[in-house]
Amino acid sequence: MTGMEEKPLNPIVKQVLELGPPLLFFVAYLRMRDETYTFGGTQYDGFIVAAAVFVPILLVSIAVLWKLTGKLSRMQVFTAVMVVLFGGLTVWFNDERFFKLKTTLVYGLFAVILAIGLLQGRSYLAWVMSEFLPMTHEGWMKLTTRLAWFFAGMAAANELVWRTMSTDAWVKIETFGFPILMFVFLWSQIMMLQPYFIEEDEGEGEA
Repeated sequence: MTGMEEKPLNPIVKQVLELGPPLLFFVAYLRMRDETYTFGGTQYDGFIVAAAVFVPILLVSIAVLWKLTGKLSRMQVFTAVMVVLFGGLTVWFNDERFFKLKTTLVYGLFAVILAIGLLQGRSYLAWVMSEFLPMTHEGWMKLTTRLAWFFAGMAAANELVWRTMSTDAWVKIETFGFPILMFVFLWSQIMMLQPYFIEEDEGEGEA
């Protein structure tokens, strides 16, 4: 899935496919949060049903993205697996904590993977993104170190939010707060790491 050549895709379509599922989950939760649904003799609250609906929506979105581009990133594949796993556990045990814990584990595992690479003197982030963002080894190591700490902080923040705040608050922060923090962080890093970027002509000359 990741070895195929990626086909060009309209950026707006790409954003809709990537951001659409979380937004649809948010809308579904708002409409269902005060309701109780009975399936197979078991009662499920609105959050559980919204989480169950989110899983196929995300899978369809990823399938369409794969069909249009011919490629999926490792992060997309991993996220899909985690959503299916923890979405399934949420419904199976009728316990919303599994779905909330998913975010902690995703961010935490990303932090651990990046940290393992750093201990080896490598940037796994560069392995995934270097073709899209040409940068020197030193730049990648700086970005990877900062992103590892950022992911660790996000994992801790998610634990704090879902364990101490209402489900309403968690859904809003999960849907809007964390993505905005991620965007601001990455944008700030791109600005700060400009001196480490490799110009296209420079990269071709070194090759």
